Amino acid sequence: MLTLRKSSDRGYADHGWLKSYHSFSFAGYYDPAHMGWGNLRVINEDRIEAGAGFGKHSHRDMEIISYVLSGELAHEDSLGNVKGIPPGDVQRMSAGSGVTHSEFNHAKDQTTHFLQIWIEPKITGIRPGYEQKTIAANDKRGALRLVASPDGAHDSVSINADAAVYAGLFDGGERAELRLDPARKAYVHLVRGALEVNGQPLEAGDALLLEGEDQVTLAQGRDAEVLVFDLAV
Repeated sequence: MLTLRKSSDRGYADHGWLKSYHSFSFAGYYDPAHMGWGNLRVINEDRIEAGAGFGKHSHRDMEIISYVLSGELAHEDSLGNVKGIPPGDVQRMSAGSGVTHSEFNHAKDQTTHFLQIWIEPKITGIRPGYEQKTIAANDKRGALRLVASPDGAHDSVSINADAAVYAGLFDGGERAELRLDPARKAYVHLVRGALEVNGQPLEAGDALLLEGEDQVTLAQGRDAEVLVFDLAV
């Protein structure tokens, strides 16, 4: 079963310094029909204005992935990590038993555009952790590159969750397929451009929810960047 969720159907919040689209219920946006998909709980598409950001705040028992599209995200946390996250990097923070962090755009003239992704953990109360890796654009070109997995396979970041995340770049005749377990769920989020997923046309911000499917096929991309999630039910 395929379910299309249009970009325009997402929740939206404009805080001035932050403009955010919510794929699932989050903060002031509540939709009981969209509380998550499998163990995927949050995909927020955030744009942080120059010189602004999220001050210190706490999380626990959540796997949090940041995927930067443009600009740079400055991260600092109670584990002692002080990092800059540029486009092409994938950052994972395991909140576990509790972590405090902040995220800022320190640029004077550039918006930071990124995806904030939350996945429910497999084991709660673990020791908090942090990991960040650079994924080369060539590795994603015309392919689905594993960027997050339970065991850190293929130089992906490792997550404490029964989930795998893939990223890809597609244009023209580039095409990729990913086998799925029909007993699991999958979620395709089109970051930018246009793309056909299992024959369904998607535009930037659209998502396709898959249930009972044995394969996801990506084709007919036009400057497309996409994330594909293989998820526990």
